[in-house]
Amino acid sequence: MTHTMHLFDRKFGTDFLAGVPPVAGVYHLYDAAGVLLYVGKARNLRRRLGQYRTTRRLKAHRKRRTLVRAAARIEWQVCASELDALLTEIRDIQALAPQKNVAGAFPFLYPFVGIRAEGGDVRFCLTTTPGAFASFDLHGAFRSRLRTREAFLALMRLLRFVGHATPRRRADRASTPRYSHVYTFRRLPAGSAENWAALLRGISRQALTDLSLRLLEHPGARARSAEVGKDLRSVGRWFDEEATPLAAAIATTGHVGYPVAQRDRDTLFLKFAAVAHDTRYSGASSRCASSASQIQVDERRSGPPTS
Repeated sequence: MTHTMHLFDRKFGTDFLAGVPPVAGVYHLYDAAGVLLYVGKARNLRRRLGQYRTTRRLKAHRKRRTLVRAAARIEWQVCASELDALLTEIRDIQALAPQKNVAGAFPFLYPFVGIRAEGGDVRFCLTTTPGAFASFDLHGAFRSRLRTREAFLALMRLLRFVGHATPRRRADRASTPRYSHVYTFRRLPAGSAENWAALLRGISRQALTDLSLRLLEHPGARARSAEVGKDLRSVGRWFDEEATPLAAAIATTGHVGYPVAQRDRDTLFLKFAAVAHDTRYSGASSRCASSASQIQVDERRSGPPTS
């Protein structure tokens, strides 16, 4: 810690922190050539930047030590609130692409899942390139590419038991963007497209329930019960951890536009968290006020205390 303190003071001055306000804001770290290294946010700028000065030789502090060694200049911007600081941080990361930021820096990797009914066929797609699938009813953007891909491929395996998978043509494979997948099924149960769309949007898991019941009646699925059960759980977890939270965020914030653009997803969830926090705080305040009122009523009813 002593070494880091000396290095921090030598680079930025022993009185640097005294000039940093103890309020919410964002800060930028630059190297000697003026290249932006990192964008961070803080509820209290002075306290947060002070943590860079007192960084210890711990694994958890490795990134801060690296930044102190690489940085030659620190700038900060005061924000109206912690939420405003969070939103500003995301906008700066996406617009400026700092070298050392990871979280929020790659929204173009957030995936979508799409569905499209064509006569008797139902097509599904998984993609991080929504513009290439404008004819699909797209849902997302979802946060985890790994979790979404795992659930999508699990669902495609499950649908093979209740529908007929159509082989992909070579031309279709060649035209499919990188990191995208497209599957087509014939003879899926009636109403499947609508039910699966509701699941993908985080509205209802009825389609998954119906599929589970059909799989119980399928000899091939019963013979592979362990694999089928694992795939069903994968889709169920994705619905609970990706689709449902996105639907809740949209409904709570009144977000306009669907699917949610990749660049807007993180901002949407920050606003969702702020609304949820305010609601909990208001609810707690109301309960406290109600309890206080009830105490006052009880005291009036019982009269003054007796000695």
